[in-house]
Amino acid sequence: MLGKATLLEAIAGKNRGLLATEQDKQAILVAIANLEDLNPTPRPVEAGDLLDGNWRLLYTTSKALLNLDRFPLSKLGEIYQCIRVNTNSVYNIAEIYGLPLLESLVSVAAKFEPVSGRRVQVKFERSIVGLQRLIDYNSPDSFIQRIEAGQKFTALDFPLNSNEQQGWLDITYLDSELRIGRGNEGSVFVLTKA
Repeated sequence: MLGKATLLEAIAGKNRGLLATEQDKQAILVAIANLEDLNPTPRPVEAGDLLDGNWRLLYTTSKALLNLDRFPLSKLGEIYQCIRVNTNSVYNIAEIYGLPLLESLVSVAAKFEPVSGRRVQVKFERSIVGLQRLIDYNSPDSFIQRIEAGQKFTALDFPLNSNEQQGWLDITYLDSELRIGRGNEGSVFVLTKA
């Protein structure tokens, strides 16, 4: 699909948005809007088979995520958003790399509730921040299994007040390999199936 190729070309080499100039950002937003017009899934929230799974972030305008790259002596690794439709759960996982043995992880667990065919309300429930080796982190899947089993981690592991920590996300494009979302803070997210 031409629109998808145009978007992927526009975000290539931008390190999820960290290296995007203002001109790049404008071109990327145009490519995103053009692709959203071609959305093959008119009610993405109801397409659980497409939505479910692990998604890797390709591009975002979210300052909260991009600022994770500003830790001293560290670099932002992969960022995942893992959706478990059967439990209405979403797990955001950011891998942070730096000095040997100090690789870190920033994760937030949330529940989502469909509001319309393309919007979900998200309530953040738990935050886990720590060293990957102390958490024994290997992959998003094994980490999520341990969260769902109720495991406590050797990390900053604390509940969030879901009444205060919430927002919404519109899924504006969804196919078997690409998802675009727009959040309540004006951020845009482009993700690929991991």
